[in-house]
Amino acid sequence: MTLTTPPVAKKVPHVETHHGIEIADDYAWLRDPGYPEVKDAEVLAHLQAENAWFEARMAPQQGLIDTLFKEMRARIKEADKSVPQKDGDYLYWIEFEEGAEYKKWWRRPVAGGPDQLILDEVALADGHEYFRLGALSVSQDGTMLAWSVDDNGSERFTVRIKNLVTGEVLPDEIPGTLSGLVWVAGDKGLVYSLANEQWRTDNARLHWLGQPLASDVELYHEDDDGFRVGASLSANEEWLIIGTSDHETSEVRLVPAKAPLSPPLLVKPRQAGVEYDVDLRGDTLFIHTNDAHENFRLATAPLSTPGEWTTLIEGSDAFYLTGFELFRDFYVIEGRRAGLDQIEVRYYDDPARAEPIVFPEASYTAGLGDNPEWAVSTLRLSYESMVSPASVMDYDVAARTLTTLKVQEIPSGYDAALYATERLEITARDGTKVPVSVVYRRDRTGAGPLYLYGYGAYGIAIEPGFSTTRLSLLDRGFAYAIAHIRGGDDLGRAWYKAGKLERRTNTFTDFVDVAHGLIARGLTEAGRIAIAGGSAGGELMGAVINSDPQLWGAVAAHVPFVDVLATMLDPSLPLTPGEWPEWGNPIEDKAAFELIHSYSPYDQVRAQAYPPLLVTAGLNDPRVTYWEPAKWVAKLRELKTDQNELLLKTNMGAGHGGKSGRFESLRETAEEFAFILWQLGVAG
Repeated sequence: MTLTTPPVAKKVPHVETHHGIEIADDYAWLRDPGYPEVKDAEVLAHLQAENAWFEARMAPQQGLIDTLFKEMRARIKEADKSVPQKDGDYLYWIEFEEGAEYKKWWRRPVAGGPDQLILDEVALADGHEYFRLGALSVSQDGTMLAWSVDDNGSERFTVRIKNLVTGEVLPDEIPGTLSGLVWVAGDKGLVYSLANEQWRTDNARLHWLGQPLASDVELYHEDDDGFRVGASLSANEEWLIIGTSDHETSEVRLVPAKAPLSPPLLVKPRQAGVEYDVDLRGDTLFIHTNDAHENFRLATAPLSTPGEWTTLIEGSDAFYLTGFELFRDFYVIEGRRAGLDQIEVRYYDDPARAEPIVFPEASYTAGLGDNPEWAVSTLRLSYESMVSPASVMDYDVAARTLTTLKVQEIPSGYDAALYATERLEITARDGTKVPVSVVYRRDRTGAGPLYLYGYGAYGIAIEPGFSTTRLSLLDRGFAYAIAHIRGGDDLGRAWYKAGKLERRTNTFTDFVDVAHGLIARGLTEAGRIAIAGGSAGGELMGAVINSDPQLWGAVAAHVPFVDVLATMLDPSLPLTPGEWPEWGNPIEDKAAFELIHSYSPYDQVRAQAYPPLLVTAGLNDPRVTYWEPAKWVAKLRELKTDQNELLLKTNMGAGHGGKSGRFESLRETAEEFAFILWQLGVAG
């Protein structure tokens, strides 16, 4: 049977009152009352009807989807392996076999000997619609492996442990984790965090190998619902570091790794708005903190008085200090200057000596790679740009030289000389200059189609990196632009703060103003711009189609956070209490309530023409619950005045990240690009 009309969700009157203001929500019924289990027959039937409509409308584009998918897959080296990295007595690497969706983890002795398969994701994923490896950790003596797996997208992982000498998988099993895995107590214990009923990690726990879970010890419990707990080892592996934080405040405790039941040492009590993280070298703490400057400073303190901090590197308006890593003979700081990644080697015995690592291009993204050992003379780095495929490099610290070990191979061919990239500055309506990274083919002429990507939240910078899938658009005449809008920390912490809480709408207006600026520069035209964003970037999509629908020719909103007000009003949801520092607390603060209501995409849907829209969701998504996009699409169907496409695809066996597997995820990108090409009338 051919479907001719989209599904129409029923309306069930539902009104809530907050601060004396009534909010109507006729589609609230789409939230299954049994969530996180979704078994309501009517809810499932509606989602399946939307999926059927998606399939029906995209069916004529299946040939184009297949073409795009084949292009994208042909750019991936199917049989591929990472550059081996030494950790202790072994070299470790990962491999993909021809046609495999998932990878295998290997090692071999540095002194010589056979390769050893330590974890086979292909075998673990067999029979599962969804598979995601969470944490993976080899014990310090190299004899044990702990790993965790999520096989439904719910972000609740089950931990297993394997003896790498005998190959035996131990009976120990820890379900419901959401954390890293840290070996302690001479590799007899494993530290992890459980996700509670609201997917919050409010604990750090110790599991003794071979002992029942009932005997596990809670090392730390966090009572603030907005904070999350995590654990790691210091760089010298002598200390267990237990941290707890929300989006703007943190607190750290230290425990001897050999004696994890020792009383924890509090570095410094939490102070609202102060973030810090620590590492140790000998009896000296190194502290990365924003207590004196919003772009962070690096301080030191004696282990005996960990709260007495002395500045080592001052905070700076010009340099945003994003992190540091300690090694035996030197340390490394990372940051951004004018939005561009910087890596510097520093020395313990000469604080004034700073050696920046120089990279060959004017615009790029670079960072420290995997450097697991304490005593090293070379650093493993990653590097790429919008025209340069990802590279793995080693940096010789003494010689100050870079050696390229591997460049991402594109089997179907790639000629960087065909493409150009530039970094523009576009002036927003309040006079702020917003950076924009753009890439296009050099033979592109005129105001053609353009794909504009944005995120703008949580202080997450969108790096100007390389993408093989993007080539399918560039080779069809598109320019591709990343709007580095406020709300990310692309230009430092002030850039982030200028797009959160009471200044949240700067994120949306920046994105719209970037689009106008790209039009003014002759790169595109109104109605020929495809836009895309996911999660908080999906919120961005919802806001800008409400405010400026005429600009966009096609919109892809992936797992979009669009029901912002209702979610922030519900502290029972997984992330809500921890999100209040980002968005505001509309339960307690009427001004926050009114502001969020004024831009919340779902609440601001109105009777007007909307651009063509592709929306995705994950039934098991604990971050943006499936009903947010489902409600949004239902309300758009009710109120929009146009006949443009509106499609909702819900992954019924996946979560926030969509399909797992390197090729299955490519097919979803092919669907998005096919939708965009179809709606913009660009030949496939």
